[in-house]
Amino acid sequence: MKVLVANLGSTSFKYRLFDMTTEEQLARGGIDRIGLGDSNCFVEIGDYRDDRVTDIPDHAAAVNICLEQLSDPEHGCLQDASELKGIGFKAVFAGKMGGIRVVDDAILDRMEELADVAPAHNPPYARAMRQLRKAFPQIPLVAAFETAFHDTIPPENRAYAVPFEWQDKYEIKRWGFHGASHRFIGGRIGEILGNDDLKVISCHLGGSNSLCAQRGNRSQANSLGMSPQTGLLHNNRVGDFDPYALPLLMRLSGKSMQELLDEMSTNGGLLGLSGLSSDAREVEEAAVNGNEQADFALKVFVASIRQYLGSYLVVLGGADAIVFTGGIGENSERVRRDVCAGLEWAGIELGEGQEARGKGDDFSVPLLPGERLISSETSKTQVWVIPTNEEIVVARQTVEAIG
Repeated sequence: MKVLVANLGSTSFKYRLFDMTTEEQLARGGIDRIGLGDSNCFVEIGDYRDDRVTDIPDHAAAVNICLEQLSDPEHGCLQDASELKGIGFKAVFAGKMGGIRVVDDAILDRMEELADVAPAHNPPYARAMRQLRKAFPQIPLVAAFETAFHDTIPPENRAYAVPFEWQDKYEIKRWGFHGASHRFIGGRIGEILGNDDLKVISCHLGGSNSLCAQRGNRSQANSLGMSPQTGLLHNNRVGDFDPYALPLLMRLSGKSMQELLDEMSTNGGLLGLSGLSSDAREVEEAAVNGNEQADFALKVFVASIRQYLGSYLVVLGGADAIVFTGGIGENSERVRRDVCAGLEWAGIELGEGQEARGKGDDFSVPLLPGERLISSETSKTQVWVIPTNEEIVVARQTVEAIG
């Protein structure tokens, strides 16, 4: 069974193609500048790569050229489009209509109704899905919502202290996001250690960030709340923020509520604090070179991670493993070091220089590229770096949904 997993932006389309009989990734590709003229398209199939620039007016046309590249007679991995049994989407938010769902008008209507919660995600996904349903009615579309993994969070860990009817009537609660990534990390560390009942804190740190407390690969708490704008600070989004500051900002700045919300979602986070960049690599390089504001931005980022980490150690009653993933989690030694600094009292201690420890027969399954144990031999809690694979999670959920 061949399944395409799509990651959409308002003007972009990225994808991976899987053969789900073996879970082998057959191809990956992407298209940007959709609807803007001179769209850049690429596909990688094994060692073969095809790049082209053309005008792609919408996401339906993007999928057409994707299928054309994938079914190329000489280099393609599909005989024709009929081999594609479904397209899975890492969708974000549909409230109580979340979960894993075959896309229909009702789910698209709901995503559009709740666009206020995920303004950067819901509108482009709903729009593209409508285009694809019309252009490819024979291909089932599956929305694998980011919130689905967090359905197991206990009610007391999801509730805000708001009038109770807000939760029941308006669906106001901590929904949690990054579900595919946290699900993958919890399952993968369980495979490596040969134990499906671990207490794990997964740290997804990249463009957007969240921590998740898991027990037996079941979410118990997630730092993201009602929307993807909350929790830890992000690359250019504020994260946790007191809403009572907004009336004051409106009065003093003369800006409208919408202008302030837009600024908080585009000019906050690492970008806002550093005044330099939303890219953690650039911020970290500037800090190394003596930029005090960049250094301060990283300290605030680390402090927010540690606050949730400490909370989740309480939620779980300690942890068997802490796992770093995402672009920052995998690549920033400074962030990992500073997050774990001084936590020996909690049984958390990094190895010297964060060198990988253990290999071969030390684990229940062979380690994949990038996977490494970086805690010391005396650390009671193992600390790992594991690259996430959200796409294979969505591919599995797509297969399950279409049967």
